[in-house]
Amino acid sequence: MPQTDPTFLSLVPPLLAILMVVLTKKVLLSLGVGVVSGALVVAGGKPLTTLRLVRDAFVGIFWADGALNTSNIYIVLFLLILGVVAAFIMMAGGSRAFGRWATERISSRRGSQLLAAVLGIVIFIDDYFNALAVGQIAKPLTDRHRVSRAKLSYIIDSTSAPVCVVAPFSSWGASIIGIMAPIVVAAGLVDVTAFEAFLATIPMNYYAWAALALVFATVLLRVDLGPMRTEELRTLTDGAPYAPGKKVAGEMAKELPEHRPGSISALVLPFLALVVGVVGAIVWTGHAESGSWNLMEIFAATLVTESLMAGGLLGLAVTLVLYLKDTRSNERFGFGTFRDGWTQGMSSMLPAIYILVLAWMLVGLIDQLGTGRYLADLVQSVSLSPHWLVPIMFVVAGGMAFATGTSWGSFGILLPIAGQVMTGVDEPGLVIPALAAVLAGSVFGDHCSPISDTTILSSTGAGANHIDHVMTQLPYALVGAGGSLVGYVVLALTTSAWAGLAATMLVLAGVVGWARTRRRPAEDEVPAFEVATV
Repeated sequence: MPQTDPTFLSLVPPLLAILMVVLTKKVLLSLGVGVVSGALVVAGGKPLTTLRLVRDAFVGIFWADGALNTSNIYIVLFLLILGVVAAFIMMAGGSRAFGRWATERISSRRGSQLLAAVLGIVIFIDDYFNALAVGQIAKPLTDRHRVSRAKLSYIIDSTSAPVCVVAPFSSWGASIIGIMAPIVVAAGLVDVTAFEAFLATIPMNYYAWAALALVFATVLLRVDLGPMRTEELRTLTDGAPYAPGKKVAGEMAKELPEHRPGSISALVLPFLALVVGVVGAIVWTGHAESGSWNLMEIFAATLVTESLMAGGLLGLAVTLVLYLKDTRSNERFGFGTFRDGWTQGMSSMLPAIYILVLAWMLVGLIDQLGTGRYLADLVQSVSLSPHWLVPIMFVVAGGMAFATGTSWGSFGILLPIAGQVMTGVDEPGLVIPALAAVLAGSVFGDHCSPISDTTILSSTGAGANHIDHVMTQLPYALVGAGGSLVGYVVLALTTSAWAGLAATMLVLAGVVGWARTRRRPAEDEVPAFEVATV
């Protein structure tokens, strides 16, 4: 349970872990230090109690409240399944065939990145599913066109949560609407339903629109900021999508044989089964839980991780059937190869699972520390004009999500507080802007945080080094947040949501224009190369 009165010490463990990640680039060590320091603070400095808390934090990931913690278990299993699916798709020749097909139709680096961005928007049903599925589909193509894995993971991360948070028919949208319902009633907005309140926040969710705008500016105008420039230049010149020697998730430890010529159906059909399975399970479990066929009620009640497992198992079944059908006449593909596909596929996901488990342990201890409550109390203690509380909500939500590694936990705490604060100062007209600022800030902080599960899964889906993803995405996130903060200041001054959005986009246009005047790693700035044949 959280401390009764959380203090500034509750900020030390998450900030220590994040600082170590930045300084040492060793994510497992940094998360481990964060976990131990968090347990030490909760235990009041008692060594034995600290060890017990670390043990309980680990066990609690898989066993909680006297039962299996199926939510976390299913996510780990889904990662393992996806690794196996990727291995067998590759061995069946599906990745090679897709690369050959895509190369004939998408002949540029810009086109390969645009495909990833569009897929990220289309697959908006859930951010976890988005992060893992889009990377597996787009990675073979972006690799062939010499797009860095850091760029791919940035595209994935910035088209998952920013889309989910403004999409009412998504796992995010339904949950947010459920949280908003009592807030709207308490604020006295008698003519506004929770669904209408959510729709009203969409144009005021400035960070979501800023993140999406920056993705397309990056893809279409080749705007490579900070470390992303280095990653792209190396990939263009050397053909290596990530720096040699760096550990990435999703890569096989040893070479597996590939069936030739392979069929594109070996890739398309498994992922189609995956999508259909997940979406179908989301609808079915939502209906079973709610007893309704109303789409909003279905999404509010759906069991997301169970749906991921159902879709994963269906995708795995289709993958294995196609693999056995396509390779049965090939002598190289006997029992030993089949076994290696399982072991190598699951092993490829272990680096991501290690990071995810430690991040979950840290988040659990942060909850006991009351870090979120401490930051939320700071908001309520601020004595300013109510209009200025809107940009303050954005900043505090960003700080909370950054420190805790969870956007859901941040807006789960701050949305009710934002409603209470605005109602308490008798400004019901500012309730919706305040809620929008909380949602925007939560996604921003989550994007910056190396301990965020969605950040981890985005680097996993793209097969990127996790720290490389965090450091290359950070400049884009900060630019988007800077523009959003200007937008909320304009909103506070003018009370116009559209003026705030316009101000946000003007800031982004200025940064993009400045970046375009600088030398960038474009195709004509490096030695000529040919896309690898398939």
